[in-house]
Amino acid sequence: METQASPKILVIDDNAENRALAQATLEDEGYSVLLAASGEEGIAKFEMEEPDCILLDVRMPGMDGFAVCSRIRALPSGPHIPILFLTSSRDVDTFDRALRVGGDDFLTKPVRPTELVVRVQGALKLRRMSAELREHYELVRRQRDDLMRLQLQKERLMAFVVHDLKNPVNSLDLHAQLLLRNQELGSRARESAQRIRDEARSLLRLVLNLLDISKSEEGRLVVQPGEIDLEALFSALLEGHAVKAQDARVELRRSIEVRTIAADVDLLRRVFENLLDNALRHAPEESEVRITVTQCDAAVEIRIADAGPGVPPELREKIFERFVQLENSERVVTRTGRGLGLTFCKLVIEAHGGRIWVEDAHPGAVFCMRLPNEQ
Repeated sequence: METQASPKILVIDDNAENRALAQATLEDEGYSVLLAASGEEGIAKFEMEEPDCILLDVRMPGMDGFAVCSRIRALPSGPHIPILFLTSSRDVDTFDRALRVGGDDFLTKPVRPTELVVRVQGALKLRRMSAELREHYELVRRQRDDLMRLQLQKERLMAFVVHDLKNPVNSLDLHAQLLLRNQELGSRARESAQRIRDEARSLLRLVLNLLDISKSEEGRLVVQPGEIDLEALFSALLEGHAVKAQDARVELRRSIEVRTIAADVDLLRRVFENLLDNALRHAPEESEVRITVTQCDAAVEIRIADAGPGVPPELREKIFERFVQLENSERVVTRTGRGLGLTFCKLVIEAHGGRIWVEDAHPGAVFCMRLPNEQ
């Protein structure tokens, strides 16, 4: 029996690392891989080798991916070859242009190996479909493209809104600080100015959370570790939350057994601020919020506990998802938030190679973090 030849995949990308990754990923799946380092070389190899599918980078010196796609589609054997665009530009304009020149699919970098294999498999299966099935697929694909375009437009709008919010929020915080420096300000006015500053900082943290979550989804959240004095960090955080704790009639306690840790101070500070805000929001009056930091093997464990309604066991993973707000009708209590702070915390802790989870505080909730910390 004659064995069927492996499908040939042509990878056109000017970046040698990208070509090597695509080659290794696809060859592991049994595909035959052809490589081209430029648009001109890719067109020449297409005409000589007649591949079954093309992976095409958008941004290349000389002839870019859009021009290459147009040239291939104009060749006699070009109209029916699946072309999958690869790009680091996750925006609706790039997406629309890729479709206009004849692209079949659109993957944003960094591309996960599993996703790459699945998309190539789908493109090859479509090529073998009958005409009737192809019509149905084209309808589904158009619907998918419409959804993708809407998603990209939403992301662009969110980026604009978040960026434009930073300046007025910073201005609110600055004016509140100016008021607090006025020695002639009355006690009630000073208290109001402090509350304005606290809320402005909370809003700024929400804005920054949105930006960092977006960066993480695009693979651009970069951790910049340095040595952190945990005692000094938590002292500053508790001092900054003192007014809020006093208003809530909640006592803040800490027990710091580990002096330093190597981590990104800005990201970790915002994680602790989010969790402290969360604890103070749910702690009942005349209770306490406890912070403990201990060494646990080759890691440091940080626990922030409150005596609030807690989190049911079946929802302790879900609470870290975007925009999740929990309600427990049996206990007639709610545990709600803006739905982004805990998502941000999980992304940051995992970016440091750690993990975050929730335990029962009997009563209340304990948010636990474990971060690598060699002693």
